Amino acid sequence: MLLLICAAAVCYIFWDGLVEMEWRWANIEEYSHGYMIPFVAFFLFYQKLPALIRLNWRGRWLGPLLMAGAMLGWFLGDLSSIYIIVHYAFLLALVALGISVFGVRGFRLTWASFAYLIFMIPLPTFLYRGLSEQLQLISTQIGVAVIQLFDISVYVTGNVIDLGVYQLQVVEACSGLRYLFPLMSFGFLIAYVYNGPNWHKWTIFLSTVVITVLMNSFRIGVIGITVEYWGIEMAEGFLHDFEGWFVFMACLGVLFLLILALNYAGGRRVSPLDLIDLSYPSLADIKAARPGFRRTMPGLVLTMLVLAMALPASIAISDREEYVPVRESFIRFPLLHGDWVGEETALSPGVLKALDYPDYIQANYRRPGDPIPVNFYVAYYESQRTGSSIHSPRSCIPGGGWKISNLTQQDMGDALGYSGLRVNRLLISQGDESNLVYYWFAQRGRVITNEYLAKWYLFMDGLTMQRSDGALVRLVTPVLPGTDVALADERLQAFLREFYPILPEFLPGQDIQVKEISRSRQNKTS
Repeated sequence: MLLLICAAAVCYIFWDGLVEMEWRWANIEEYSHGYMIPFVAFFLFYQKLPALIRLNWRGRWLGPLLMAGAMLGWFLGDLSSIYIIVHYAFLLALVALGISVFGVRGFRLTWASFAYLIFMIPLPTFLYRGLSEQLQLISTQIGVAVIQLFDISVYVTGNVIDLGVYQLQVVEACSGLRYLFPLMSFGFLIAYVYNGPNWHKWTIFLSTVVITVLMNSFRIGVIGITVEYWGIEMAEGFLHDFEGWFVFMACLGVLFLLILALNYAGGRRVSPLDLIDLSYPSLADIKAARPGFRRTMPGLVLTMLVLAMALPASIAISDREEYVPVRESFIRFPLLHGDWVGEETALSPGVLKALDYPDYIQANYRRPGDPIPVNFYVAYYESQRTGSSIHSPRSCIPGGGWKISNLTQQDMGDALGYSGLRVNRLLISQGDESNLVYYWFAQRGRVITNEYLAKWYLFMDGLTMQRSDGALVRLVTPVLPGTDVALADERLQAFLREFYPILPEFLPGQDIQVKEISRSRQNKTS
């Protein structure tokens, strides 16, 4: 009864975080395998149930201590609206319950069922995007190598494969993450139930990363080859989806062949069915298991007291709303200001869907006598609590085929007279073209150049201000061949001198009027 009370209390406290996690499973294809993870984890636990029943259960003080740590993680994550903290705190709470009931020995016996639950937790957005962009670059390069094996002329720029007549862009959906996450979870499961030495188990699990990258690259190469001979429709619609499904099944086949190869190379002649232990106890086996000594009451009672102290806090902050500043929309951002004239440009629907922000501006500004434009781009998020967050240019610039040849931080206080304005200054090049880039993160009145510091302030401001709004501000101008980069610096600084004073109307600071956003998922995604 105490265990059921504790489990119900944990579910109640973490309910918002669990709902947010399920929303990601339902709406982000890379995490759609999350629905299967709890069932597989239960199977792994069920496999060990007779042995667990026979153990002497000695609940340890470590259980209540871990539960206190889980409640602290939940409290900080919920107040700051950073759900990744809540998700891992929930997993820690389950571990704490297990140790409180059957002790450390019981946890060692069933550790795999708890560890497997890690695969149901979505990655932090900035890690997901960073990993996705790196996999896009790697898959593109290997995919181009596959295309060239068929004597097809191809030119690659970043994530764009140019076949002459057609251009294929290796977008986020083609990074391979939708194969990698489920295949890694499957690899962990197979490695755990595999009958063989530990180094075989590690090889099986880690090989899932290599298999995913190679097979996804092969898929991109095959798409390029079929597009070359049969047209662009080969890269779209049903054929594209079928190729994705086929590649995932091929990944499983390669993993199975690897298992066979490991055993034959080691001199083992074992039936493939004997390599994997998927047996499970019957109800008769469970009933026949003789229970060991039980001493769980003190640790479980203390765990329940920790949860009882956390429940009032959960009730108190369950109605805590996130504040969103009242601000001017970028629709009203001036295209005529001083002697600058701007021409607005729109992002493609695919890019807007991937970046998922509610307001932005992208425009090319020129001034009389200078035909070279300044591309001005601001992406604004009114809330970063639900997974959408600012995307650092340092991550996406290589995906466009640009190389960063110089990266510094430059204080604009002396040049422009605006105290606290510090920008990241990048010189990027692609072939004979060069661009100068300024960018910074506008975070609730702060100008931040470090993306990790921006994440820290996102956490702190969620705790203290109930806000997670923020923006990326980026300026780009070409550096013409044979000209001094100082001319490009002067152009960007002249633009900032005119436009920086009006940015606070569109990028609110700390002392502003706010409106509330409901915590419900319907309103978060509206």
